[in-house]
Amino acid sequence: TATITVTSSFTNGGITCTGATSTFTITVNPTAVVNQPANQLVCNGATTSSVVFSGLPPGSTYNWTNSNTAIGLGASGTGNIPAFTATNTTAAPITATITVTPTSTGCGGLPVSFTITVNPTPQVDQPADQTVCNGTMTAPVNFTSTVAGTVFNWTNNTPSIGLAASGTGNIAAFTATNATTLPVTGTITVTPSINNPTSGVSTSGFLNNNSNALVTFNFRNTN
Repeated sequence: TATITVTSSFTNGGITCTGATSTFTITVNPTAVVNQPANQLVCNGATTSSVVFSGLPPGSTYNWTNSNTAIGLGASGTGNIPAFTATNTTAAPITATITVTPTSTGCGGLPVSFTITVNPTPQVDQPADQTVCNGTMTAPVNFTSTVAGTVFNWTNNTPSIGLAASGTGNIAAFTATNATTLPVTGTITVTPSINNPTSGVSTSGFLNNNSNALVTFNFRNTN
């Protein structure tokens, strides 16, 4: 704020007469500034982090807009954004751009933007069951999903069938083994994930290895 003081005077005959002074002010409000919020990457169904806006001058108002309400956030609002449950019903990541504009004493500042990306829930298609004999080769298991970029992590509870205890990706054909006189069952559990640590619904299966007979490789959903 600047205070301007005005004094009037009149000069005649070498004499200057001064009148009363008057004052007025000119106030220049600052440009409001908002600090840059961080981008967020979350899973479908997960809770986002709350967004607390800050900036200068103190007491500024923050108005925001959201370009994609499919993530579970409204189209616009004022003030901080509370944590909310992120949503994505598609098979690909979706992104919303949130633009926030600061205002102070009627003066708006430059807007800033940040993003919230919601990854889809990964899934794995049901593999086919297999039945093979002891000492013969299984068919390879090629995992598929409707969600691009899905990674398949699997575990096997019976490594004696000739398959490792765990792995990532497809299961190559292997020689089924059974050193007993009874069927041997292996349970393979497959967990799809994308952009770790996003994880989805697990699928599990069985591998029954019959000595000198058949080995049955059965997959089933656990949900």
